[in-house]
Amino acid sequence: MPYIANTDEDRRIMLDALGLERIEQLFDAVPEEYRYPDLDLPEGLSEPEVIYEMRKLAARNEAGDETISFLGGGAYEHFIPAVVPYLASRGEFATAYTPYQSEASQGTLQSIFEYQSMLSTLYGVDVVNASHYDGSTAFAESALMALNSVRKRSRILIAPWVHPEYIEVLRTYIAALEVELEFIDEAEWWADPHAAVAANLNETTAVLMVQSPDFFGRVSDLRGVADLVHEKGALLAVHSDPISPAIYRSPGETGADIVTGDGQPLGIPLGFGGPSLGIFGCRSGLVRRMPGRLVGETTDTGGRRGFVLTLNTREQHIRRAKATSNICTNQGLMALRSAIHLAALGPEGLKEVARLCHDKSHYAAERLTSIPGVSLRDRHPFFREFVISLPIPAADLIAKLRADDIVAGIDIGRYDSEQSNKLLVCVTEVRSREDIDRLVDAVTAAVPRSAS
Repeated sequence: MPYIANTDEDRRIMLDALGLERIEQLFDAVPEEYRYPDLDLPEGLSEPEVIYEMRKLAARNEAGDETISFLGGGAYEHFIPAVVPYLASRGEFATAYTPYQSEASQGTLQSIFEYQSMLSTLYGVDVVNASHYDGSTAFAESALMALNSVRKRSRILIAPWVHPEYIEVLRTYIAALEVELEFIDEAEWWADPHAAVAANLNETTAVLMVQSPDFFGRVSDLRGVADLVHEKGALLAVHSDPISPAIYRSPGETGADIVTGDGQPLGIPLGFGGPSLGIFGCRSGLVRRMPGRLVGETTDTGGRRGFVLTLNTREQHIRRAKATSNICTNQGLMALRSAIHLAALGPEGLKEVARLCHDKSHYAAERLTSIPGVSLRDRHPFFREFVISLPIPAADLIAKLRADDIVAGIDIGRYDSEQSNKLLVCVTEVRSREDIDRLVDAVTAAVPRSAS
């Protein structure tokens, strides 16, 4: 937003128009004891001075493209074609908000409709809505939707190693509800998912929630799991990365009733905490209980194609007493970026990105585990991310590699103190063979020779 400085003369003109003598009179309606005291703030700065100060602050940050980064865990560095920011930054998109007045919002509505159509195809479900805030809120909303859909049940069953931060968001969502969270044991799940589900499901379970690929990048074989869940009258909710369905079975193909994801890998750059995009879809039978907005296609009186917000009775601004959730803001600009990104890559381009992520991450895992003392945490199939066990604390390794401008990954110890020697490494298509080899050389130098 442009820096706007009001001169003394500007202020005098505005005060005269209001019939006031002093700016303080604007606050006469607020009792004096409730007004802010003197904050002892410094004098205001000119525009050049503000820009200088902001540049000094910005220089203290380190951009992702200034390092060789192997960070993952929910936010990923992928290549973004130039057409994505070019089109998404056009004024008619950047200034659009909620398309309440459909006749004046056809462009915005169509872009959301195209986003919904592409994501529903990618995830293999009947309907995808107009997006949530991010992956964690979409995940939590899927649990609420399941509880609303399967009445008189109060138990949520969760597969191992769903993103720990997603679990914390879910706990916040259900804090005021009489709902029980139960987690399937990790060894039990990976020994036989079907047996683990059958042993842990009961008549009080509303939903089984699975993340695949999970927080460690591991891909679960969910074939047949949906049948077991449905036999008990529960729902299956699957949270899945949006790139993985290009080469793996989509959640919809495995029988998931609700699917969620984080759209950040689709044309959205890394940022300090956002913005992101929550993907949310379901089978058609649940659409009236789906939170968020939904854009539908119709025709006008002249038979011309048009777009509208549909099934608005689900929303709190229409029938608040029957609202399915508190999600009402659509991450429209981020959904637009994802739609442009998918259209630019096309099905084959997305498959190529997925293949590169798979192949490069497996090359990195093979090279890293050739270092004495370094091994894979487990041997399950993985996509783009994997966890290695180290002979030293992961935090120490990360600190050592930072001196070489390498961000080695995520210390699992921050989520589980008993796994402080475990490192989550992510390799996307933007990392070259040279980048990976440089990581391997740096880890080799950092690991004590006595580790073997």
